[in-house]
Amino acid sequence: MRLYLASTSPARRALLAQSGIDPVLVSPGVDEDAVALAEQERLGRPLTGPELVALLAVAKARAVADGTVAADGPLDGVVFGGDSAFEVDGQLYGKPHDPAVARERWRSMLAAGGGTLWSGHCVIDRRSTGSGTSAGSDAVPSLGAVAPGGSALVVDGDHVVAVDSAVLTFADDLTPEEIDAYVATGEPLEVAGAFTIDGRAAAYITRIDGAPSAVVGLSLPVLRSMLLRGFGIAWHDLWSL
Repeated sequence: MRLYLASTSPARRALLAQSGIDPVLVSPGVDEDAVALAEQERLGRPLTGPELVALLAVAKARAVADGTVAADGPLDGVVFGGDSAFEVDGQLYGKPHDPAVARERWRSMLAAGGGTLWSGHCVIDRRSTGSGTSAGSDAVPSLGAVAPGGSALVVDGDHVVAVDSAVLTFADDLTPEEIDAYVATGEPLEVAGAFTIDGRAAAYITRIDGAPSAVVGLSLPVLRSMLLRGFGIAWHDLWSL
């Protein structure tokens, strides 16, 4: 069984590889800011963390599954799209991009002591034969209220959408010099929340309540459940033997 990863994230690819899965990487080419802004304008309010990551995960998966971006030949398998955001005191943080922004976010996160990492997932069935799934609706399925540390999953025809979350606690003795040194590495600039647990920031996180893989950008237990409950696909069917 082939899994198409609608992402160029090295962390998501490495996470799948460690699980025995060799995904086909396809860049989704989604303008995340434009998609989020359009949905906010439609709703007339800011998006919640679960709404934002689910929306962008669906947009990325659909861009690949519906042929908006080119894959290497005809699709035959399942397409996965994911997105992450870090929430601190009601404020959602994506990728900081700029060192000054990253430093300010770290100051806010440390002042709060921690936050919630929201991880959005979408899997779309694009097996060429024998799938038996019907087309999902155009709208992103509602997942309802998701509490920090909780998860939700919805099956909608050939789409399965899920959100997982993890509550993180940061070390309470981090110094400004440590923050400056970390930001100077460049590592936090292109990751949600301005940190990674699979890199240099692992030493700054003292507790994780939830799936550690969700903090990396893809909750492996949730992905397994999505495949099984949505399409009857066993986790070991994706292993590269």
